[in-house]
Amino acid sequence: MNWQVRYALANFSKEMRSTAEHVGGDVIKIITHDRPDVLAAITDVKTVNRETAARYREQTEGLDFLCGYRKECVWEGEAIRYLEESRTGWGSFGTLGSAVLDGNANTATHKTYSFSDRLLRQYGRVVGVDREFDRVHRVTLRSGAEFRVGMIAAYEPTADEVRSLWEQFGAVDIAWNINPNGTPQPEAIAAGRELGCEVMKWDELKDRLSKG
Repeated sequence: MNWQVRYALANFSKEMRSTAEHVGGDVIKIITHDRPDVLAAITDVKTVNRETAARYREQTEGLDFLCGYRKECVWEGEAIRYLEESRTGWGSFGTLGSAVLDGNANTATHKTYSFSDRLLRQYGRVVGVDREFDRVHRVTLRSGAEFRVGMIAAYEPTADEVRSLWEQFGAVDIAWNINPNGTPQPEAIAAGRELGCEVMKWDELKDRLSKG
């Protein structure tokens, strides 16, 4: 049994409402009273691409959720689209735990980014959103202007976190601090300026998009 599966089973054993059992390979079954049973694959990869997602789907009939157990796990846009079109939930272990209790494992998306993703898609001036990674969106406005927006979930983003976003995912126009309670550090804003991107919160982002 792989390490991430052992940890997932151990974490579910602490829950009062759910129990989990090893089915085989990276797959576990989660049972919760008054909720649908959930078949989840627990992967240890650092990046989930379409090929990885398809392999898990093909190996497990009836797969409900693909869980990236590593905290640093990154999801590529093509993998996200493939899973969502296949009605398979995706995201972190925390996302899986919430989805099991909510009874929506098949449609759940990474809880760290789901609300912010929805905000972008529902904003009136946005006509297109291409999700390149779980935390990077290319946004097209009614005017035809495009912005590449990267999300940082930290409470108070640092200069290093802004630089790391840029280094790992490429140039962005906007680094969006999506933590509703956080505020980017002045050094983070300065680092963004050096790189050629703006570091901001949602209200500032809305204002920026309204002028795009």
